[in-house]
Amino acid sequence: MSWYFEDFKTDSESVLTAEQVINESDVMAFADLSGDRNPLHTDAEFARNTPMGQRVAHGLMALSVATGLSAEAGHLQGTALAFLGIDNWRFHAPVFFGDSIRLRWSVIETRLTSNGQAGVVKRKAEIINQKGDVVQSGVFITLVRARGERG
Repeated sequence: MSWYFEDFKTDSESVLTAEQVINESDVMAFADLSGDRNPLHTDAEFARNTPMGQRVAHGLMALSVATGLSAEAGHLQGTALAFLGIDNWRFHAPVFFGDSIRLRWSVIETRLTSNGQAGVVKRKAEIINQKGDVVQSGVFITLVRARGERG
């Protein structure tokens, strides 16, 4: 199922990953791992008195989960050489405890490297919740192995 550079086409349909539920234990583990223990994420009583009215998952946690969902989908298993960056990432809406998120992506640009052994793939990426709302979006940029065919 791994895709090489040549398999990424700008006219292809969007890819939609499996979903993952964001639960309290995930958020607490991310808080411990990252050191970001902001009470907006970790303290239900505090969060009740915020504009959100409840605890929210870390935005970067949702992004990390989305990269994991992309990896689990298998398109880049063994062919991704480097994650080069993220452009224009935006946080549109919160992810609450109990929300299910998935990643939807589509290829917007490809460029073969000068040696022809790899290419840069830019994917429009959107994290969507169980309601179909886009909660985060931007562009993932990945260096992907080429088959070596030169045209």
